[in-house]
Amino acid sequence: MLPQEVIRHKRDGQKLTKEEIAFFVKGIGDWSVSECQIAAFAMAVCLRGMSDDETVELAKAMASSGEVMDWSSHELGGPVLNKHSTGGIGDKLNLLFAPMIAACGGFVPLVAGRRLGATGGTLDKLESIPGYVAIPSIDTFYRVTREVGCAVIGQTIDLAPADKRMFEIRLLSGAMESRSLTTASLLAKKLAAGTQGLIVDLKCDANPDSDALSLDDAKKLAAVIASATRIAQLPTKVVLTDMNQVLGRTVGNALEVSEAIDYLTNRKRDERLDAICMDLCAEALTLKGLAESDADARKKLRHALDSGKAAEIFAKMVAALGGPKDLIEHPDKYLPDAPIVRPVYAERSGYVRSMDLPAVGAAITALGGRRKTFEQTLDPAVGLSDFIRIGEKTGKDRPLAVIHARNEESFAQAAKIVQNKVQTSAEKPAEAPLIYETITNL
Repeated sequence: MLPQEVIRHKRDGQKLTKEEIAFFVKGIGDWSVSECQIAAFAMAVCLRGMSDDETVELAKAMASSGEVMDWSSHELGGPVLNKHSTGGIGDKLNLLFAPMIAACGGFVPLVAGRRLGATGGTLDKLESIPGYVAIPSIDTFYRVTREVGCAVIGQTIDLAPADKRMFEIRLLSGAMESRSLTTASLLAKKLAAGTQGLIVDLKCDANPDSDALSLDDAKKLAAVIASATRIAQLPTKVVLTDMNQVLGRTVGNALEVSEAIDYLTNRKRDERLDAICMDLCAEALTLKGLAESDADARKKLRHALDSGKAAEIFAKMVAALGGPKDLIEHPDKYLPDAPIVRPVYAERSGYVRSMDLPAVGAAITALGGRRKTFEQTLDPAVGLSDFIRIGEKTGKDRPLAVIHARNEESFAQAAKIVQNKVQTSAEKPAEAPLIYETITNL
């Protein structure tokens, strides 16, 4: 069997056999399949699609390309739960989900990633914490999850290495839009982590003029994920959440870690971030019997926050993975800050009616907080804070955001983008729903 034969079969619209998929994935893992062949394969799938059975076989093969974590001998005393997000501007939910679920009796071995062409991924945020070992050994991953209740790390060389290689090539070759490849990638990582229950946060926007994933496309992707995870026998809920604006009040790696700490310690909680976080965590608790109902789940989650238990678990996780032991108490002591911190105001007052999220990402690029290649180093200190919400009124007393910049030139570039891409109107716009739909595979 040759890699080009597999590529040709998919290019011509044929259904690949289990053996063909296993052969190709093995080649991805041992590097006998070249980058151009992986790109060609990904594009063929992008154009021709895959059946749900093919998608699951691809996920299983990629998961099996490395170590598949087995929690059966660890006597955890609770289910192994996990979360996947399709990403969004200001999305720091992984930093909240893991300790909150752990505080309620679950165990969360969460493998997160970097982002290319968007604001930082969870891994980028974690690496803004001094000393935090974001890619530890597999033994450390086991130990921290078992002892603390959660561990949020980057994809190691041990876990689904074939998926890691294919994902990076897809990003660079314009093959990210495939529902089958997206599903196979997220499923591979979660199967490799020994996941027993999964929450998928699928970001979308009902606004037809938005560049975000449309609601119709999100429903189609959710259906593929639900079908594939059902075949893989992984209990899953796919939650379609609104992404028409910045999630929370910050965008930027260290700034988002700071906001996550503020949330966990109740120093400050954005209402919209809180509502979405509680929805996703409640779905996780009811999925595997850690709560009897949605109301019971929310009561347990609120107690985990108000008692300080979730914050304590986050602090223990950070310390166990090499970070400061007192990060929760003194985040400003450790998280990097930018030398220039100033507000940017709208050119005319009014109610914020919309914001161009890709443009917000471009503002982060101008500041140096977004990468164009995986090798590029990010500036963890830069970003935007106190970002205005849709429906809030901006004027001389309320800026659009506060810009954290390394120099005056990047400040000016980011300010211009934010001013041009956050639109205002004389009337207050209607509020979009936070959750559009929840699809379960049970």
